[in-house]
Amino acid sequence: MILNWGKILWILGALLFFLSGCNELTEKKIPKELTAQEIYLQAEQKLKENLNAEAAGLFAKVERLYPYSEWAKKSLLMSAVANHQGAFYDESRADAERYLDFYPADTNAAYAQYLIALSYYDQIDNVSRDQSVTFKALQAFRTVIERYPDSEYTSPSLLKFDLSLDHLAGAEMEIGRYYLKRGHFGAAISRFRVVVEEFETTSHTPEALHRLVESYLSLGLNANAQTTGAILGHNFQASDWYKDTHVLLTGRGISTEAINKDSSNWLNKMWRNIKPKKR
Repeated sequence: MILNWGKILWILGALLFFLSGCNELTEKKIPKELTAQEIYLQAEQKLKENLNAEAAGLFAKVERLYPYSEWAKKSLLMSAVANHQGAFYDESRADAERYLDFYPADTNAAYAQYLIALSYYDQIDNVSRDQSVTFKALQAFRTVIERYPDSEYTSPSLLKFDLSLDHLAGAEMEIGRYYLKRGHFGAAISRFRVVVEEFETTSHTPEALHRLVESYLSLGLNANAQTTGAILGHNFQASDWYKDTHVLLTGRGISTEAINKDSSNWLNKMWRNIKPKKR
């Protein structure tokens, strides 16, 4: 048998050309893996476009593909930011807590703790009767204030701490008004007393004192009403609530001066702790 070397060489050349083309197509189908920085920058762009879920996914990808890089550290914190902006509060809090676990002494630790507090705080308006989220926000903001007193997040944490307290006091007032309107005066007094004793720095205290006067008068406890009115007058004399209280008491022939009795009554204890103003 005589071999046709020309034909054989042509077949081999064609085969090599075919294999080369297949290899080129394969290379085109397999994308080159992006670097940690490239993925991070893509995530940042998604965040700017408010595509928060996509941004969080890309930040998580950096951490997954390059777990020991500086970009993974940055991505973990930014994932918490992206999830918070997307209102994925549980996920945001989980990211921030992991950041604190891995980098407790980092310069961004205060920010991570602040994000944890915000993850509770931004849900407060969505909670009706359950105030557990508000309590958790208070605890988280307290941590920022006490653990990072010199950070830039201390001031906003103090503000939001006070607003959270005000929210709790408002919830107590709402329930107290409900009881008062329906004639359940003892239950109403318990709620208003909580505001006066535990949330005395909030904006609801003047009204709470006025509502206590109303409740005591309804029960015929004129001495308690008188002492409460005196406390309200001493601390909030310029308020409209004191003006209403003054009209209410004097209309019944009751003085707005306190009855300074030496008793265990909680109102008298409060009154003895302040120095009455001369009128």
